[in-house]
Order: sequence, then structure tokens, then C-alpha cells
Amino acid sequence: MLIVHVHVQVKPECVGAFQAACLANARASVQEPGIARFDVCQQADDPTRFVLVEVYRDVTAPARHKETVHYATWRDTVAPMMAVPRTSVKFANLFPDDAGW
Repeated sequence: MLIVHVHVQVKPECVGAFQAACLANARASVQEPGIARFDVCQQADDPTRFVLVEVYRDVTAPARHKETVHYATWRDTVAPMMAVPRTSVKFANLFPDDAGW
């Protein structure tokens, strides 16, 4: 498994539109066979900050995800909403080792 945390800060006036775009992308993403989980998290004390938690079944799944129409739509839709460029951090899953997904 590969887990990716994507950190995004959006412009205050774009929070609602960003949420909508992310939810549409997440709903389509979880239908992909290579994605085990796709969470959209909003920071409690700063609603302009989000973390997308993407759990991939293997290391090739992120590249396949980035080839989908829903990802391209999300990327192009949210780009002008970002206050700063998004960043990501990759993690390896240690426990649970079977993850149950």
C-alpha cells in the first residue's frame, strides 16, 4: 500500500467550491480498482486548509489515477482556487498489515 497526504490551502472565497470539487473527485476515485480509500479532510480550526488522504493498493495506482478524467477535471478546476501550491507526502503502511481493504 501507498498512502499519500495531499495538503491544500485554498482562498477563503473558494472553500465551498473546493469542497464540491473534491467530493466529486473522491466519489469517482473510490470506484477505481487501485484505490482502497480516498478521504477529504478539512482542518477544524482553519477551514481553508484541507488534507486529501489517498490510499493506493500498489505503487502504480497513483499514475493510473492521474490518467482519469475525474482527476484532470479536479486538477483544472481547483488550480485557481489554491492560495499556495499543493504539497504531498508519501507514506508506507505498517499497521494493520492487511489493512482490511
